[in-house]
Amino acid sequence: MSGELRAGLAGLGTVGGGVAKILTEHARALSWRAGRNIAVTAVSAKDKAKNRGIDLGGIPFEKDPLALAERSDVDVVVELIGGEEGVARALVEQALRARKHVVTANKALMARHGASLATLAERNGVSLKFEAAICGGIPIVKALREGLIAYEISSVRGILNGTCNFILTEMEATGQPFAEVLTEAQRLGYAEADPTLDIGGGDTAHKLTLLTSLAFGTAPDLDGVSMTGIDKVSPADIAFAGEFGYRLKLLGVARRTANGIEQLVHPAMVPARTPLADVESSFNAVAADAGEAGPFFFQGRGAGRGPTASAVIADLVDVARGAFGPAFGRPASELAPPRREPAEARMSAYYLRFQVLDVPGVMAEISRHLANEMVSIESMIQRGRSPGEPVAIVMITHEAQHVAVVRALKAIAASDKIFETPCMIPMEAA
Repeated sequence: MSGELRAGLAGLGTVGGGVAKILTEHARALSWRAGRNIAVTAVSAKDKAKNRGIDLGGIPFEKDPLALAERSDVDVVVELIGGEEGVARALVEQALRARKHVVTANKALMARHGASLATLAERNGVSLKFEAAICGGIPIVKALREGLIAYEISSVRGILNGTCNFILTEMEATGQPFAEVLTEAQRLGYAEADPTLDIGGGDTAHKLTLLTSLAFGTAPDLDGVSMTGIDKVSPADIAFAGEFGYRLKLLGVARRTANGIEQLVHPAMVPARTPLADVESSFNAVAADAGEAGPFFFQGRGAGRGPTASAVIADLVDVARGAFGPAFGRPASELAPPRREPAEARMSAYYLRFQVLDVPGVMAEISRHLANEMVSIESMIQRGRSPGEPVAIVMITHEAQHVAVVRALKAIAASDKIFETPCMIPMEAA
C-alpha cells in the first residue's frame, strides 16, 4: 500500500503516551517494517496540558474523542480509553461506521461486544485489532489467529493477570496473609487502589473470553466464564501446595470437551517445576495445546507502558501493511454460538483443606461424606495431635465431579467438628 497511515490516538495515559512516543521517535524504523510511514495526526485526552514526556504541540487536539472518528486526516483510530461501555464503545462503533480501522487495548469492550464490533468492521471493510488487550507484549492474539491454525486447539490455559501472580508469588515467598501482600502490591504500583477487577478474577475473565474465541472459533461468551478470585487464598494453602509438590496460581482455563466449551477462572494447584508453575512475580504466560502441532508456551510482561504500547504498534504495522483479516480469525458470521459445558459435567481432582476439632471420629465423618458422593482420596496430610484444638486435615482427591465434591463439602461443613468453611481448590495438569 502507498501513502502515510494516519492515526488518531484516543487516550494519552500510560499506554497512549508510550504509543505516541514510539510513533514519533522511531518513525523511520517503523516505516521499514510497515512499508510506509505511520504518523499521529490527531489526539484526544482528558488533559491537554499534562506533561507526557513527549512534544505533541504540533498535533491537532480533540476534546471530544468521538471527533477522531470523523476527521478526514485519520485512517485508523487507536482506542486506549478503556471500559466496556460509554465513550470507548461509542468511539469504536463510530469509527468503524466511518470506515476507519480500529486498534484497541480494551479487553472489557472486546469481551462483551467483540462479535458485534467484528461484524461492523467486516460490513464496512475495515480492520479491528486487539493484540494489546491480552497479556500486554505477548503476541498471543496473532499466534492463535494466524500461527496455530493447522490443527485444532484443545485447550488454552494461562496466568493472565500480573497483579494476582505477584500477590501469590509474594505470599509464597514471605508467608504473609493476602491482605498484607495486597497492601504492599498497591504501594509498589502492582495493584490499583480498587483492586476488585484483578483479585476477583474479572480482568482474567475478560482476557480468557477473547482467548477462547480465538482458539475455538466461538463468539465471545463473557457470561459463560465461571469465576473465583484469590481473596480467600491463605498462606496455609500455599504452604500445603508446596508439600504436595504444587504451586498455587490464578489461572484462566478454556477447554473443548465432549459437552461444550469450559471456561474457568480460579486459583489452581499446578505441578511444581512446570512452565506455568515457574512464572514469577507480575509476568503473564499462556499455554496452548495444538494437537499434533504440539504444546506451545508464551511468557512475558502482561502490562505496563512498554509491553502494551509494543502490542498496539504491532497492530498498527499490520494495518499499514494491509492485513485486514477477520478480528477473531474467521468471519463474524461464522463464529459458532457458545455451547457451555454443563456444570454437572465438570471433572477434576481437588485439593481439600478442613480445619477440624481433633477428636475421635472426625476423619471417619469426613471420609463418609466424601464416599457418599463417590469422591476418593489420593493423598493426605494430617498434622500432629492437639486434643480438643483445631487442626488441619488436607487431602488431594482423585478426579471427581465438581458438583459431587461441592455437595460433600456442604454436608461436612454442617458438622459441629468443623471450624471453618472447607477449602476447595482444583488441580491442573502440567
